[in-house]
Amino acid sequence: MIRGGEINKGTVLIIKNAPYLVVEREFVNPGKGTAFARCKLKNLKDGSVLSQQVFKTPDTFEDATVDTINAQYIYSEPDAYVFQNAETFDQIMVPTELNPDLKYYLRDDIEYQIVIWDGNPIDVKVPQKMTFIVAESENYIKGDTVSGATKPITTETGLTVRVPLFIKQDEKIVVNTETNEYVERINK
Repeated sequence: MIRGGEINKGTVLIIKNAPYLVVEREFVNPGKGTAFARCKLKNLKDGSVLSQQVFKTPDTFEDATVDTINAQYIYSEPDAYVFQNAETFDQIMVPTELNPDLKYYLRDDIEYQIVIWDGNPIDVKVPQKMTFIVAESENYIKGDTVSGATKPITTETGLTVRVPLFIKQDEKIVVNTETNEYVERINK
C-alpha cells in the first residue's frame, strides 16, 4: 500500500484490477483542506489514459509490484516483438498491440527495459533520447522560408519527425522519444 502523498511520477498503481503508470504528478497544498496529488495515469495493459485523477495525501492505494528486465531487441513477428533477456538469454515476446508505434524505436544496438506485471510483459521502456539516421528528406534552398521553419523527414526505422530545413539525408539526429520532437543534429 502507498499513501497519496508518496505517489510520484513513475509509480505503478492498481486501479480497477489494472496497472496504471503515473505519467504526470502535481502536488497541491491548498490553504484550506487536505493536500492532494493530481495525476495523469496510463493504463499499462490497453494504453488508455486517465487524466485529472486526485489522490488525497492521507488515503492509501494499492501499488503494483512490477519487475523490469533488461533486454535486447532481436526481431519482430506479425503479432509480437521478440526481445532477449540480457541475463538469462531467454526470449520475451511482447505483443505488438501493447504499443504499435514501438516498432519505430526498436534497434538491436540498444538495451530496453521490459516491464513485467503478473508474469506478463506490459510495457517496454524506450530511452528518452535516441539517435536516428535520416533516410528520406526533401532538400530546401537557403532563403526559401523564414527562420524556424521545419520539414518532415523519415528515419531509417520509418519514424516521421519535423526537423529544421538544414537537415539533410544520411545525417544523424537526436529525437525525444516521448514527444517525437527533434532535439539536435549530430555532427560527424
